[in-house]
Amino acid sequence: MVRIFFGIILGILLVPLAGVLWLYYGKVPVAVADPPLPDEREITGLALSARIDRELIPHPPIDADEHTFIAGAHVYSEKCAVCHGYHGKPSPIGENMFPSAPPLWEKHHSGSVVGVSDDPPGETYWKVANGIRLTGMPDFKTQLTNTEIWQVSVLLANADKPLPPVALSILRGEAVSTGPALGAPATTGPIPPAANNPGDR
Repeated sequence: MVRIFFGIILGILLVPLAGVLWLYYGKVPVAVADPPLPDEREITGLALSARIDRELIPHPPIDADEHTFIAGAHVYSEKCAVCHGYHGKPSPIGENMFPSAPPLWEKHHSGSVVGVSDDPPGETYWKVANGIRLTGMPDFKTQLTNTEIWQVSVLLANADKPLPPVALSILRGEAVSTGPALGAPATTGPIPPAANNPGDR
């Protein structure tokens, strides 16, 4: 009985010791190009999903209208595009992160989903406001107002739907005045490529 008890205690001590030795002397996958640990995405995804589900705000406090889309496009251009890219212009920074930053204006390989348009706005709001640890996704609640976070979240939830031409121009990375006129007819998505501009040559 004493030997069994001693064996259990020894096993309890050896397991964390082996873990510490691996962290110090093993090839721990900490570089972007390293292969992920077994089930790494699933394990971290479970915790993230559970947290978001508990704190999700089900109904956005703003309308999904032209004003929201244009304001959200400005926020996206200034804060998000550097990692998530513009339409037709993938971000080299986002592509070389681990996990890679998803291109939010590209259509999925299967289906009609564009970016995170299949996620409720409240989920995107949580991720923008709080960030996601160890992914490179920062929290923006100290950089953006609550309204601005909702504007970009509602915009991304409607990435697969018609958007105002002014918003589309901003999302292509084109120069647009800061006070766009409202009322122009919407253009269907996903966003068409920008026309060639002779002045760019």
